Amino acid sequence: MEIFSIIGTLVMLILLQVVLGFDNLLYIALESKKAPESKQNMVRKLGIGIAIFFRLLLLLFLIKLINAFEHPFIILNNDILSMSMNLESLIILIGGIFILYTSVKEIWHMLNLENTIEEQKTNSVFKTVVMIVIMNLVFSFDSILSAMALTENNFIIAIAIIIGGILMIVAANKVAEFLQKNRMYEVLGLFILFLVGIMLISDGGHQAHLVIIGQPISPMNKSTFYFILTILILIDVVQTKYQKNLLKRQ
Repeated sequence: MEIFSIIGTLVMLILLQVVLGFDNLLYIALESKKAPESKQNMVRKLGIGIAIFFRLLLLLFLIKLINAFEHPFIILNNDILSMSMNLESLIILIGGIFILYTSVKEIWHMLNLENTIEEQKTNSVFKTVVMIVIMNLVFSFDSILSAMALTENNFIIAIAIIIGGILMIVAANKVAEFLQKNRMYEVLGLFILFLVGIMLISDGGHQAHLVIIGQPISPMNKSTFYFILTILILIDVVQTKYQKNLLKRQ
């Protein structure tokens, strides 16, 4: 019976990696497009592969130094701003701000008619891989901490991280190919990243017990996030279908 319990836990952890890895997957697909076209596939595989290794190191790091991540090191208490920030909340806040900035910058770039596709600059392979690895680690905190709450068997968590990473390599290529063939969905992807950035900032602010002018920062409810995500996708699908029907009538 113990073997079935281990298998069940492993499957649950893999599903956890997949569900919590959706926003990470979308970021990888969009970020890899900044690399030279001939290198994009390699960038995704290399970036996720290196990120798997660092995720395993992060797991070991969290096991040994979980108290350091939970212990606040920035404490403020005044009428304008108060917080009790630990390392985990700081990393999540920085990651959320960066994703929010990236999505807004890319959306603005799309709206700027002076910039054509040919004028878009490409990043080096090294820079793109580094960004994928860093953001992968930021997204990893939730999934690894959730996995540690579900089981104390760290070997099973490590196996789930490796399998989840392999699935992510396959899925990242599929998502990137889909966005390449359906460029109109890039805008949807960027707005989803915008939403993810807000969610991470609110989560980080809540974990840091951030209070601004007497107003505490509340985390975005996961059900609210997925509800807004569903509405965004439905609007985009309906609008695309409607535009295609209009073109057929012309």
